[in-house]
Parts: sequence; C-alpha cells; structure tokens
Amino acid sequence: MKKTILVKLKAPILVMLLICSHAGYSQNFVKKYFNNLINDTSDISKPQFLIYPTVAYAPETSWEFGLSSLLVFYSKQDTLNRLSEINGFTFFTLENQYGLWFDHAIYSDEDKWFFLGRLRFQSFPLFYHGIGNNSPEDYIARVDANQIFIKERILRKIKKDLFVGLEMDYQRLSSVNFVPSEGHTIQELPRGNQGSSNLGFGVGLVHDNRHNVLNVRKGLFSELALLHYNQSWGSSYDFTSVLSDTRIYRPVGENNVFAAQLLGQFNSGDVPFNQLALMGGESIMRGYYYGRYRDRNQLAAQFEYRFLPIPFGFTDRIGAAVFAGAGKVFPDLNNFDISNVVVSGGAGLRFLLFPKKDIYTRFDVAFTQEGPGFYLFIGEAF
Repeated sequence: MKKTILVKLKAPILVMLLICSHAGYSQNFVKKYFNNLINDTSDISKPQFLIYPTVAYAPETSWEFGLSSLLVFYSKQDTLNRLSEINGFTFFTLENQYGLWFDHAIYSDEDKWFFLGRLRFQSFPLFYHGIGNNSPEDYIARVDANQIFIKERILRKIKKDLFVGLEMDYQRLSSVNFVPSEGHTIQELPRGNQGSSNLGFGVGLVHDNRHNVLNVRKGLFSELALLHYNQSWGSSYDFTSVLSDTRIYRPVGENNVFAAQLLGQFNSGDVPFNQLALMGGESIMRGYYYGRYRDRNQLAAQFEYRFLPIPFGFTDRIGAAVFAGAGKVFPDLNNFDISNVVVSGGAGLRFLLFPKKDIYTRFDVAFTQEGPGFYLFIGEAF
C-alpha cells in the first residue's frame, strides 16, 4: 500500500531570517515584530497581521513551498464587535503544482452583516479511492486537474444571533486526467471525469453567537443551507445539496472548553464526483485525507476537550486538546445504518499566539485505522 504522509511546518521566524539579510531598519523591524508576536504588545482593538512561510512534503507532490497570512480585526476597532478573520495561502511544488487560497469570516459593525466564504484556485492532484464507505484504503487513481472553488454566504442579521441570506457556490474542474495507481485499474470512471463547471444558488439560515471564530470558548453555531445547481444557468449538471452544520461550545471550569460538531450533507440529482459529500480533512474526521470517503450523503460527528491553557503548566501560553470523531458516507437514507462507521481520534498541543485576542496555534496528531495524520494550523479545527 502507498501511504501519503503530509507534514506542514509553519514558522514565522523564517520570514524574519530573510528580512535579517538587511541591517539597520530591518533589525529594528525584526525586533518590533518579535516583540509584538511574542509579547503581544499591540492594542487589543487594532488589527493584527501575520505572514509566514510553509514547507510540506508528499511523495505525489515532492516538496511544497508556500506563504500563509492571517489578518484579524474588529469592525470599527470596537472590541464589542465580533472578531473577524481573513486567511490567505499560496504555494507551489517541485512538480509544477500551485494554488491560491482565501478564507474569511467577516462581521460588520453590530453584526448587521456576516460574510462567510472561501476561494480556491489551484492546479493540484486529487486522490480518488472510489465511491462509498467500502472504498479501498489505497487510492485507485491520482486525478490531475485545475480547480476553481468559490463559495460565499451573504447573511443579514434579522434578530439577535440569527442571520439569513443568499449562498453561492461555483466549482470548476478542468484539464482532468485520471492516472491509475500502481496495481489498480478503473472499471468505470465516475460522473464528471472529463471535468465540469457547476454554479449553485440557494439560501442559508445561520444561528451564530460566537465572539471569536478562531477560538470559541462559549456559544453555538448552526447552519442550514440549500443550494441548487442547474444547467439553465450554466451548470454542467442538475443537482441539489442540503447542508446541516451544528457546533456547540461549553466552558468547563475557568479555562477548559468542551466542543462538539454534527455535520450532515445530502445530495440528490446528477452529482459529479468532485462535489459528492467528501469526508476527511483538517477540520472533521482528522487523520483521513479530504475526500478519502465520498458518496451522495454523509453524517459525521466529533468531540473535543480543550485545555486552554494546561493547568499547572510552566507557562500560561501552552494548551492541549484531545478529540475523537466518527462518520459515514452512504448513497441514500434507505441504505444508512451504523455498521462500518469510520472513526478517528487524537490529541494536540496549543500555543497562545495572540494572548489579547485569545488565538492559538494548534498542532494535532490524529490516528485512524489507516495510519496517522499531522496538522499545524492557526485556530481551532472547528
């Protein structure tokens, strides 16, 4: 079996080492940067911006080099407003693969508007294991393709913590090439194997009383969304997707947090393989590659207990977490049962990056029946 191990290292210090090649002003800049980063000397109401390089390695991509950024801010610099965040990431690999990502959760003054979305442009391989919960552990094909993914929610507050609005999703997969892995043959290529372009419109209802989306200590987030894709407005296929995502956070004692998430995705119609319900990734069902399991529908749940910080530690900037998840993909509700449920679990360390804004960097190690996964990100998984 061919097992991919991906480790991402994110180190702001490397940026400073590059800047240090210049003396004088650069050294003052470096000193100010580290003082701001380590001691968090900035005004809590002021925006904070962090940029840092990333390094990763996988057999299919060789070395990957990237640059990540994070901007956090309060609307009108009013700390009574919720903390907004914008993440950016760009990368290239020695196999001539590249990508540009932007994720955001932006709250306007007094939460009158809420913008939640992501943009992804990349030329990067997908790994196809087949469809269904019983798909083989080793991927049967590498799918080389160019991808565009744009999802945006424009939500208006209609009452305290309750938002409603429009949702848009555009996904394009082009220049698609299925390359069978060693020892495998593809009996039947899935729908969308020659590429597709799908545009979906819909409505969303969101209850959200989180104050800090990167580290929620108390609150509830719940989204119910319906999106429809139709050939009449340019989509390659006609299908409908319903998403239900509920997350609850409860404080335990002074510093600990219990968090739980229940995710459901249900598709009907002619769904291309790249827009089926995909299970795995750095957020839910950690330890499995994103898309390791795919089918029309999925149900997944996870629980996490966070020590922020660790009690009786030598510093109040070190935290930890333990987590577990279970999920399943399935073709239709009539065929759903609790047999063959996929499970994962693990633990991780936290470092308090911005003390005044209560933002941690997390390093998680997740274990599955197929091996471990390693994750290093700013902000909690959910």
